Amino acid sequence: MNVIPATTNLFGGILPDPEALPEDLTEFSVSLRDSAHLWKKKGFQVIWLEIPISKSNLIPGAVKIGFKFHHCGKNYLMLTCQLQSGAFIPPFATHYIGAGGVVINKEMELLVVWEKIHKLSRPYYYKLPGGAIKQGEHIIDGVIREVFEETGVRTEFISLACFRHWHGYRYGKSDLYFVCRLAPLTHEITMDENEIEEALWMPIEQYLTSKQVGYFNKRIVEIALGEGGMHRGRSEDFQKSSTSHEIYL
Repeated sequence: MNVIPATTNLFGGILPDPEALPEDLTEFSVSLRDSAHLWKKKGFQVIWLEIPISKSNLIPGAVKIGFKFHHCGKNYLMLTCQLQSGAFIPPFATHYIGAGGVVINKEMELLVVWEKIHKLSRPYYYKLPGGAIKQGEHIIDGVIREVFEETGVRTEFISLACFRHWHGYRYGKSDLYFVCRLAPLTHEITMDENEIEEALWMPIEQYLTSKQVGYFNKRIVEIALGEGGMHRGRSEDFQKSSTSHEIYL
């Protein structure tokens, strides 16, 4: 019996070493079948099999003995196999995360953008600058980056005003969009001409009464104008480091 080298996790899972997987499909299939038999006898719950793209020829062998696709990255495919009946396999990530900024200057003007994708379908549709948070990026850092990329205006975080949860977004996933109150550190606008049709400082009253602005966006600004909101905080029993954890209270 040729057992594939593997590590374990805290939940009864076993993780074969991707680098140790035989490159030959026949050899791999035999080793994986023998390994799975042994791991099942030892009481492991689930096999988490990561196949690197360089060994993608092995995928049919894993599927043939009962492995199912779980998720993939640019350079790998993750497959799973239940070793025990009813063993729990947590689903992969199901949400996108985005953030937008309510940026108001001392003249009570709001920083707004009109995206090129709306040029024909929604003329002069002004919205708050913002976009997707990158993997491993905090909400604060992401919203400040997005506002700067779209408008050239540098900002600092004040508070988290509200968020929206939307199902059925891109690829059928859900979307969480956080709206942050930001203070401008600069005023001059240098917009991203590839993505943005127009960026400007608009008087808040004009924005709140404009027919080209949706109710939700208006309500966001009204909420951000209040004194409430959540601020970045700490919780010693949860926050292990400011790099990996982000808390708003």
